[in-house]
Amino acid sequence: MARGTVRALVLVGLVGAGTSFHTPYKPEQSRHFDVTKSSTFNPITEKVFDLHYADGSHLRGFNGVDQVWLGDYKCTAPFGVITDCNSPDFNGVDGILGFGLPKSGEEGRELPTPILFAMTDQENKMSNARDLTRKFSFFSTDIDAEVQLGGYDPSTTVGEMWYTPCLSENDFIVGVTSLRFGQSYDTSTELLKFSDPMDEPYLPSIMDSGTSCLVMPGDTLGGKLRNVPFNDFTNLWEEGKSFWLGIGGREWQVPFSSWFLARTNQTCVQPSPAGMQGLLIGDVFFRSFMVEFDMTQRERPIIGIAPLNLKYNPVRNPQLGAFELHHAPITKLQLLRGEETMFPAEHTERLTQVDQIPIFNKKGTQYFMDVGVGTPKQPFTVIFDTGSAVFGVFVVKHDLPMSIRAQLPDDMISTSLYMLEQKSSSTATLPLAGVTNTKFAAGVVIFNLCMVALVLIYRRKRRSVQYDTISHDDC
Repeated sequence: MARGTVRALVLVGLVGAGTSFHTPYKPEQSRHFDVTKSSTFNPITEKVFDLHYADGSHLRGFNGVDQVWLGDYKCTAPFGVITDCNSPDFNGVDGILGFGLPKSGEEGRELPTPILFAMTDQENKMSNARDLTRKFSFFSTDIDAEVQLGGYDPSTTVGEMWYTPCLSENDFIVGVTSLRFGQSYDTSTELLKFSDPMDEPYLPSIMDSGTSCLVMPGDTLGGKLRNVPFNDFTNLWEEGKSFWLGIGGREWQVPFSSWFLARTNQTCVQPSPAGMQGLLIGDVFFRSFMVEFDMTQRERPIIGIAPLNLKYNPVRNPQLGAFELHHAPITKLQLLRGEETMFPAEHTERLTQVDQIPIFNKKGTQYFMDVGVGTPKQPFTVIFDTGSAVFGVFVVKHDLPMSIRAQLPDDMISTSLYMLEQKSSSTATLPLAGVTNTKFAAGVVIFNLCMVALVLIYRRKRRSVQYDTISHDDC
């Protein structure tokens, strides 16, 4: 569930409305943070957020500071105190845990610091994770998933971890130069047929744990392509075929078992919505590869990819381990083009602590993590999402102390969102700053791609394409 957020604005410039969701948000199904039972809670009521998402979801609340637990790590950190929600996507869960990057501008100033950044802040004296490397790794299986803080456990991979710089300093976006489909690589068909193959052709692609499927262009991208990749895929569909994604000059195979959901007899591949100019690489990729998200570089993040050890069993309880790693880039990177070749890590020994935290995989589409907030610790289960930068838990606003309620805007107290109808929406194209590739930044490609993570919240949770009839069915 990749969620780009803004304060009191709709980030993607919503235009019109689509199909409404009929399932209501049911706050009684969630656990709520009780601020009166935490001796360390500090409200920051002057920072109020009002978050709108392209699927019609709406979260509202204010900032707070308290003790936060992730596995064996804890720190005093800011977080979102969510007073209102209208989305049934949150039924039965207690909030959201975004592992994305800090946002720039007003948006970044109003939202709480992303939790992993707060925990690894060298100035945060109330954190036992200050020495934790600002990295995390993620993979999934049919029924489980695991996030590893501080790096990755080499026993989860086979072969070397390869790295490539992201295209954007604010998002986990890589350049994809090729997307092939077939029974073998040699006999596979290229699905990205660029109109001008000499013009450094590639498409930006979001690496998003919160999205289930592989999303590819459903049109020619305004003439950038000579074909419609999704149409070619449907014509070539056949059991047993694999995808090969060209990232960083290497080909990464996504086998049939990863993109075809045998339990539901559905194909987890989707066409992109209108206006999107790239790909969305979701859960199907994380079933085949361990992906490391390295945020240690100031210029922009680095993505590491290694084949997943399919014999590795995800942990059932949080575990803290120390591993001799030879897999961490230690040199400062220059700004490289998105299609730059990948490179292996510097072979330098160092001892790195990796905290392994289990994640519950719900029907192969959503991931949930147990966290704690407050003193004493109050337990919550929240949606884990690499596409969001927000960590927040729900509260019952009418149970907040009067001293807090009196400092909040009147409309936040007097109005409720949970009865609002949730609607999916189409999007308008707007520019986006923060892309380090200047040639690429001249266009609107990155922004359109960032929008897709919002647009597809409805698609990925409720639809998967079943190609015996080539129709969309509810998941």
